Amino acid sequence: QVQLVESGGGLVQAGGSLRISCTVSGRAFSSYLLGWFRQAPGKEREFVARISQAGVVTNYADSVKGRFTISRDNSKNTLYLQMSSLQPEDTAIYYCATTRSPYYTSPRDYEDWGQGTQVTVSS
Repeated sequence: QVQLVESGGGLVQAGGSLRISCTVSGRAFSSYLLGWFRQAPGKEREFVARISQAGVVTNYADSVKGRFTISRDNSKNTLYLQMSSLQPEDTAIYYCATTRSPYYTSPRDYEDWGQGTQVTVSS
């Protein structure tokens, strides 16, 4: 069974940066494409970014392009999201998830999920 654990969330001032991580259990880490989603109170879960198995191909939501960078370290079974120029609108619980599908913008495209890490951006 695949287990994912997010970490690194916290409180950041607007304009600041933060890197969150997701550690995935098992030996099949490199077989998965990985994604980040976020969910703010009262809103639907929103796609943030996705990365291919070897980390070569990345995809981003328009709202975070140029500010967020997704990466992975397959030797550590770890996924990262580097967030810069953070704004209050980025405040949400951030979730990581695994998929083997070429589709990536819907939560339905993903198989396993972590419990999330809270990112709060203050003005």
